[in-house]
Amino acid sequence: MGTKRKKRSLIAVFAAVILVAVASAGYYFYKQYFDAAVTAEMARAPLFIPTGSTTEDVIGILVERGVVKNPEAALNLAERKNYTRGKVVPGKYTLREGLSLNAVINLLRGGYGAEEVKVTFQSARTLEELGGKVARNIEADSAAIVNYLSDPAVAAKYGFKRETFLSMFLPDTYFVLWNTDPSEFTARMAEEYKKFWDETRLQKARNLGLSQSEISTLASLVQAEQQLHPEERPVIAGLYLNRLKRGMKLQSDPTVVYAVGDFAINRVLNIHLGYDSPYNTYKYAGLPPGPINVPQKSSLDAVLNAEENDYLFMCAKPDFSGYHAFAVTLTEHNRNAAAYRRALNERKIYR
Repeated sequence: MGTKRKKRSLIAVFAAVILVAVASAGYYFYKQYFDAAVTAEMARAPLFIPTGSTTEDVIGILVERGVVKNPEAALNLAERKNYTRGKVVPGKYTLREGLSLNAVINLLRGGYGAEEVKVTFQSARTLEELGGKVARNIEADSAAIVNYLSDPAVAAKYGFKRETFLSMFLPDTYFVLWNTDPSEFTARMAEEYKKFWDETRLQKARNLGLSQSEISTLASLVQAEQQLHPEERPVIAGLYLNRLKRGMKLQSDPTVVYAVGDFAINRVLNIHLGYDSPYNTYKYAGLPPGPINVPQKSSLDAVLNAEENDYLFMCAKPDFSGYHAFAVTLTEHNRNAAAYRRALNERKIYR
């Protein structure tokens, strides 16, 4: 009888030990996976999962952030939740304070928590400059974007030549996923371009006898001539349209600067005017081959709604206010130009 009691006691003790062990393991499991893992400091900066990341890569990123203390346990949880290579979605994620590891895996799994980023560009003179501005906020680097946009086949896909492709990118603020690649970004810009060019704007372009790309090219000149006071752009557009109708050279100083490629020029000189380039509107009549910058929507509308006037000449005002002195006759223009040259000399601006 005593022996049986001893056996029962041993079994009871053993069972108690097992129960405690299981409870401890369960408690440890719970602590590992369900306790708050994200602190306020960890939540301050967004979490970025690069394209091509594996589950192991993601766990490594979480270890670096401090969210994961036990990589093996975290990987085990990820596998249990089927967060495998095929379910890793790159992107930008925000980890809220107080999230558990379990909640973090749920957020990342399938990319359900992926957020959009803001891409803003208001001006760019070249595809290279545009690529640099876009690359500031998405995963793709500027070289990848520029290489893609510089491919003539890509421009042709959207109905443009390389010289006119800049027309398709309308300055604004756009929201895209962080891992948007160059082709996806370009496709998005094509959609925005089509939205802008509604039937009303298309009809206005037809009324002017210009294509959409020609409107963009002219708008880029107007914008370059007047960067400080947009309200003056319709006046300048009207002047340029007058010169085009008469077959006069546009004689736009910004096209000379663009042709030379020296954007630090403050004073266009005769040596610049003779520079041989199809973009030099002092040397060649008509519009240049393409835009000399990314024209803003307001500049496009300034051309489409150009002021009807008789101006053929313009010159910056000598008060350096950023406004222009407009003229109908060459005699009047020469007086305005002489006054501006004197002002430049007085300020010792010689180049």
